[in-house]
Amino acid sequence: MPHLIPASVHRAVLRLAHALRKCWWRLTKPLLFGCRVLALDGAGNLLLIRHSYGSDKWTLPGGGMARGEDALDAARREFSEETGARLAHARLIAVHDEPLFGATNRVHVVAGRIEGQPRADGREIAVLGCFERDALPSPLASSLSARLDEWLAAALER
Repeated sequence: MPHLIPASVHRAVLRLAHALRKCWWRLTKPLLFGCRVLALDGAGNLLLIRHSYGSDKWTLPGGGMARGEDALDAARREFSEETGARLAHARLIAVHDEPLFGATNRVHVVAGRIEGQPRADGREIAVLGCFERDALPSPLASSLSARLDEWLAAALER
């Protein structure tokens, strides 16, 4: 249904909703459950995205988990929604808590391989790309840069 709304209006609504959500989290300080996807292409390059709302920093695809949703299912769903591609060989590599606008976000980091051609939808995702480890774009989200080496090492373990 969102495809019926002009992309520029959709992006404006996302920015407003994100601002309201941040205010709510600061007031209520909930425990949130989310996932991030460390997805590698066939050449071992890392897929990163930039959202059309919030920060302009590069980060991993991902998002919130529904109540009772399995982390691997959530990661596959979020990855598909945000990139239009499929996440193959998904496996959980880390779980950690991080602050998020007054809330605590319990992040499930899932690693996998990209199947298909990822693309930015121009709505939620402004731009995406696959990058070599030594040629990552700037700026990276601080939560990503702090743990990227650890997560890549875990993703490459078999």
